[in-house]
Amino acid sequence: MTGADAAAPIRDLVIVGGGTAGWMMAAAAGRFLNDGRRRITLIESEAIGTVGVGEATIPPIRDFNARLGIAEADFVAATGATMKLGIEFRGWGGVADRYIHPFGEQGRPFGGVDFHMAWLKHRAADGIGGIEEYWMAAVAARAGRFAAPVADPRSTLSQIAYAYHFDAGLYAAFLRRIAEGDGVRRIEGRIDRVERDGATGHVAAVHLDGERRIAGELFVDCSGFRSLLLGEAMGVEFRDWRHWLPCDRALAVPTARVDPLLPLTRAIAHDAGWQWRIPLQHRTGNGLVYASDHLSQDAAVAQLMAGLDAPATDDPRPLSFRTGRRERLWEGNVVALGLAGGFLEPLESTSIHLIQSGIQKLFALFPDTGFAPVHAREYNRLMAAQYDAVRDFVILHYHANGRRGEPFWDALRATPPPDSLAEKVELFREKGRVFRYDDDLFSTASWVAVLIGQGVVPRGHDPLVDAFDDERVRTAMRDLKRSYARAAAAMPHHADYLAGLMRT
Repeated sequence: MTGADAAAPIRDLVIVGGGTAGWMMAAAAGRFLNDGRRRITLIESEAIGTVGVGEATIPPIRDFNARLGIAEADFVAATGATMKLGIEFRGWGGVADRYIHPFGEQGRPFGGVDFHMAWLKHRAADGIGGIEEYWMAAVAARAGRFAAPVADPRSTLSQIAYAYHFDAGLYAAFLRRIAEGDGVRRIEGRIDRVERDGATGHVAAVHLDGERRIAGELFVDCSGFRSLLLGEAMGVEFRDWRHWLPCDRALAVPTARVDPLLPLTRAIAHDAGWQWRIPLQHRTGNGLVYASDHLSQDAAVAQLMAGLDAPATDDPRPLSFRTGRRERLWEGNVVALGLAGGFLEPLESTSIHLIQSGIQKLFALFPDTGFAPVHAREYNRLMAAQYDAVRDFVILHYHANGRRGEPFWDALRATPPPDSLAEKVELFREKGRVFRYDDDLFSTASWVAVLIGQGVVPRGHDPLVDAFDDERVRTAMRDLKRSYARAAAAMPHHADYLAGLMRT
């Protein structure tokens, strides 16, 4: 193709919908795509509510904020944020069980062999203890303490990774200020009709109440579960995963802040689902995810309210959903982000990350007005692989549950998982091996935390561990455990750390 034949660059980018997804896209587009000639428009209606219960994140959110030039102290102050070192799961391996899925590194490798292999061999020896005692993030979270990671690899603090809890509505408002400061135009209105080009099938424009027509060349669908552009207008089918993940309802309710302010999310299993607890500076976010086939809404409300740690400050808000994803997240000139493209329940706090990942991949494959099909194909391949990998990790919690005599949990344990997950679990059951692939979001340490936390203990360990001197390994492990305990004891309490951060 010659320069004369080359397609023109995208000049009109239209984002349909606000909320977290829309304003994340708008802030990133304003910062990185606004060259002074490109027009970036976001359309939202204040009459249409947003889901807004996604208050917990995973560590890559820090990269997103940093790329936008957001200072952490400003972000924490504006969004009511707290630090998150991991997720505590209660009652998943069994009714009385609890474990933490921490962020960051686990232990120290021995001769290039993953630490958990040494733990598997020596776990019964005196003074070794549980595997959670070898995660800096888990030890600190249990103590209610927090410190930022350091660069020195010799320090145990170098092994910390962290994310945030924050108010999703305040985050969207914070990003809106950034986006509008970078030239993004916001239009208030409800979309009445989607106009498609008769020749290409692309979306040509959206029509708003008041007979307004907003034309565009690239449309980003952030319209939530409705999937106004990708699902309704473009007709992209939804791939339903309810046979693996049958929860289809949620209730969300805020309560007063609960102290001590722990730097972790809590996921508490119940007879037909699970309850979340997310600590913010100004309140605590609570919710119940459940399967309507096993629990009525009235019973769910009663269960949620009975399990709160503080008085509710509002009535429970109901939410219905389907777990799954669209067959394609880019069709024609429409790219879907967030709920418009797919939904995985918030068990591992991945919703906001999947928005972030979609934005990053769109920028990496940003088209011109020619819309070469290869860009959409690659985007769809990458995003499908990411969604499917996260799906497997979420299913693992249900499939490996240790709750007996409860129909919901018994059925999930008996349901064959996806082949990709079944193979991963069997590899771990044999000798504790975890193999990650290019699209895996979660680290080896994350898989180890959940598998062992829920009682999937391997039959053996990597034979390479047998080459090491057993007593030297055990001594090193005991020393390492003590070093984590000392480091956690020296950290400030989480609330004190936050107060100090906002004074800077």
